[in-house]
Amino acid sequence: MLILGIETSCDETGVALYHSEQGLLSHALFSQIDMHADYGGVVPELASRDHVRKLLPLCDEILQAAGRTRSQLDGIAYTAGPGLVGALMVGGSVAHALGFALGIPVLGVHHMEGHLLAPMLEPNPPAFPFVALLVSGGHTQLVLVKGIGEYELLGESVDDAAGEAFDKTAKMLGLDYPGGPWVAALAERGTEGRFRFPRPMTDRPGLDFSFSGLKTFTLNTVSQARETGALDDQTRADIALAFESAVVDTLTIKCRRALEQTGSKRLVIAGGVSANKRLRAALEAMTAKLRAGVFYARPEFCTDNGAMIAYAGCQRLKAGQRDGDRILAIPRWPMDQLPAITTPRLNGLVD
Repeated sequence: MLILGIETSCDETGVALYHSEQGLLSHALFSQIDMHADYGGVVPELASRDHVRKLLPLCDEILQAAGRTRSQLDGIAYTAGPGLVGALMVGGSVAHALGFALGIPVLGVHHMEGHLLAPMLEPNPPAFPFVALLVSGGHTQLVLVKGIGEYELLGESVDDAAGEAFDKTAKMLGLDYPGGPWVAALAERGTEGRFRFPRPMTDRPGLDFSFSGLKTFTLNTVSQARETGALDDQTRADIALAFESAVVDTLTIKCRRALEQTGSKRLVIAGGVSANKRLRAALEAMTAKLRAGVFYARPEFCTDNGAMIAYAGCQRLKAGQRDGDRILAIPRWPMDQLPAITTPRLNGLVD
């Protein structure tokens, strides 16, 4: 099957072509970061309008790059949620219009399932079952994954997501949006040990997360340094390092607990924060001690992209799932509501 994947959940327009036998054929992404940076965050109406302008030209671009035409498509997958409802409606409307015109099935895909399955696009994909850490601007979750649609939530953030905490910390330090890459870059110049930030909810059992207290601790540290006239460039770098280290340690501790609790020997990390180099190094060191493996997508597939939607959609379309006539746009959508599909179609990626 040749599947067109469309991702328009927030501030990036992503499209991709995925073939069930040949793999990923082409993909393209347009980021709206520069447009939203002036506002310090995503403006939903501007995001929706830009998706309208960019989506069809990007679809034509990837078809041309792969030497294919619209008439050769066997199905279309689009992000149905979670996300900004206006942005979701753009992708869903285009997908359903193309599907109707071409007479092919269309399917709304769960955004976080796309992230979760993004490592399957790599040459060495993980086998089921595995523990997944989904960590982004909107989500921080630990999930036991037994197969596609077979998800058991192990723990999640009770307040801010890790990516959201990165964005807010960046704003405190006078950095641009989105904050994660800027905080990480500033932390590279930080002095280890000058500041010690708390590792929230690691002093008690369980797999839930909380980053609001860490955010407040960071704000108090920045405010105190500013009041005393000590908030120079080096202090900002030292605060960035202390914050990043606290987040990384917290995520690593919880991932270790999840692996030990489930007995799994495979850890998948996915979502925008999974591109963080310090986090990857810490998880690699931790899993090595447990004689386990860690899997993640290449950096370009950690953030929102069409390839992950095309892949996830292909698996479900092959199983016969598809939308009816109604366009799906589900801003809040628990992943455990998704139907399971049988695993043999994944070419043996099951232990």
